[in-house]
Amino acid sequence: MKSKIKIYSTRSCPYCVRAKSYFAENGLDFDEIDLTNKFSEIDKIKERTGHRTVPLIFVNDQFVGGYTDMISKIESGELVLK
Repeated sequence: MKSKIKIYSTRSCPYCVRAKSYFAENGLDFDEIDLTNKFSEIDKIKERTGHRTVPLIFVNDQFVGGYTDMISKIESGELVLK
């Protein structure tokens, strides 16, 4: 089954760029929600996740965390993206 990946990002975020590059380099499809200058939406998603920075990455509707959280989970084998 193909992973359903969603990333909430902003244009000025270097970790957002790194996450999207990781997905592209590994042939992974993802949906991006650009939160640049959408402060009320940023507040809502941060309240929902408890995470205070972007990117906010979801895989199969489960919150994974940010870029470094995702990479750590991939390296530990906790998260497998396909």
